[in-house]
Amino acid sequence: MFLKTFYDIKPLIPRRLQLALRRLRARVKLRTHADVWPIDEKAAIPPKDWTGWPDGKKFAFVLTHDVDTAKGQERTRQLADLERGLGFTALYNFVPERYAVREELRNYLTENGFEVGVHGLNHDGKYYNSRAIFRERALKINRYIRDWGSVGFRSPSMLHNLAWLHDLDIQYDSSTFDTDPFEPQPDGVGTIYPFLVPSVNGKAGYIEIPYTLPQDFTLFILMRQRNIDIWKRKLDWIASKGGMALMLIHPDYINFNGSSLLKEEYPSSYYEDFLNYVNTRYGGQYWQPLPREVARYCNLPERSKER
Repeated sequence: MFLKTFYDIKPLIPRRLQLALRRLRARVKLRTHADVWPIDEKAAIPPKDWTGWPDGKKFAFVLTHDVDTAKGQERTRQLADLERGLGFTALYNFVPERYAVREELRNYLTENGFEVGVHGLNHDGKYYNSRAIFRERALKINRYIRDWGSVGFRSPSMLHNLAWLHDLDIQYDSSTFDTDPFEPQPDGVGTIYPFLVPSVNGKAGYIEIPYTLPQDFTLFILMRQRNIDIWKRKLDWIASKGGMALMLIHPDYINFNGSSLLKEEYPSSYYEDFLNYVNTRYGGQYWQPLPREVARYCNLPERSKER
């Protein structure tokens, strides 16, 4: 009920006030959840029958992006080119009915080894208000999934109901996290590994792929961090446990031109420095798949058939 009420009134609240309230809430959460954020030690327990990553790699490192606005779309190619230059690939999730998603951009990404996914329909936070609403929207979402050649989905604002997601024609979902008390729906899945959501009532199962590194918005916009120390600390911990380090970055908030930062921006050097850190410290030790490759690898029934 709280989430429904919040998203009903959110358009009426000035953005500056929204941020002020979220920052106040974040300061409280930092104190009350210090034992489980950014690291929840219990999340390092591997799934039953876990056999490790391909080719004996130490951990998995996965890059994902939610392109929330038209401004973010304008910065997408620059971000993708930065990643390509450093030897990385990533998933880009677009919001198909919030702005005009450019076909040529989607083609550019897929032609250069990136993945394209669907990030809801708009960004209003009402997907899970009722079963009827979700079913109605699922019909449209499935059309975009089919038309874009996508196999994955992520809900706006990381809202989730894993049972309802069976309505989508997907191989994986990525609408959850290991631990993140700052999200509107803060219930983490408590693991730094992907896991199978089994089939039910004739609906196919899918792989759930949680993000496990703090979001850029949380660190640099809400908390106003001025370094990447928290990213490094969490990555080092995940690597030591053999888990999956999955990033969720928004091009909407990245400033690429080196000019004065706007209120909701951080310099692209933060992200670039972190990717360089990964390469320098862990070169040759990690698997760097796209989410669709994680889903394929972790599709336990199919792996059983292969064996």
